[in-house]
Amino acid sequence: MNDLPSGLAAKRDRLLEILKGYGGCVVAFSGGLDSSVLAKAAQVALGAKATAVTGVSASLAATEREECERIAAKIDIRHEILQTGELESAAYRANDSMRCYHCKTDLFSRLFDRAKELGVAHVIDGSNFDDRNDYRPGMQAARDLRVESPLAECELTKEDLRALALHWDLPVWNKPASPCLSSRVAYGEEVTTERLAMIERAERILREQGISPLRVRYHRGDVARIECDPKFFNLFVEADFRREVAERFKEIGFKFVALDLEGFRSGSLNVLVK
Repeated sequence: MNDLPSGLAAKRDRLLEILKGYGGCVVAFSGGLDSSVLAKAAQVALGAKATAVTGVSASLAATEREECERIAAKIDIRHEILQTGELESAAYRANDSMRCYHCKTDLFSRLFDRAKELGVAHVIDGSNFDDRNDYRPGMQAARDLRVESPLAECELTKEDLRALALHWDLPVWNKPASPCLSSRVAYGEEVTTERLAMIERAERILREQGISPLRVRYHRGDVARIECDPKFFNLFVEADFRREVAERFKEIGFKFVALDLEGFRSGSLNVLVK
């Protein structure tokens, strides 16, 4: 366990004090950097009175669920899987700029139900201090339902959280963002279980070739737009590789396959709502 700078150590101690004051909590746990650090802090502060809960639906890739289970075991926190129902909502499936709001509203409502069953009053999420400047409808859902965000309250930034993850020996300290599969569907195109499965399978095909990070975006007309680091562009120049990818993508339902020349970038579909 590495030493922390005094300023960050003070933030950590404040976080632990806040969590101890809860007496017990349910952590919205995605297995990413933010929620993993929060889960670890809750485990340190509350022990068996902290429960990490992962919402599962067709929008969560199987590999991400497995990663959640591995990280929770590493943290040694009680971990539960909760089936969510966002895909039952017509508003969510319509996939406008408020999709994340509808998803988080469903998730947090179910987490509060579970918290009540466990006899605890607090549901907490991993929103950090940097998130306040980003476009995040899910944070509005958290505010509306009175979910608490102790990382943000303690002014912990993304950089702080990476340092804390290293301090606590968490393997996610350098994990890139892994948003849900629905985030790959272009705004205005309906989110369906079939399209989510197509995206998951397509990304698995490319990861098997060592391509990471990447996104396969779904666009109208069953178009797959591949975003990856430009260092992998040379693979697509090779005729055999290009042909194999196109054929396998078409086997799973895509009609057209395109490589985005701007490469991988998080949130690229947000240009459609600006």
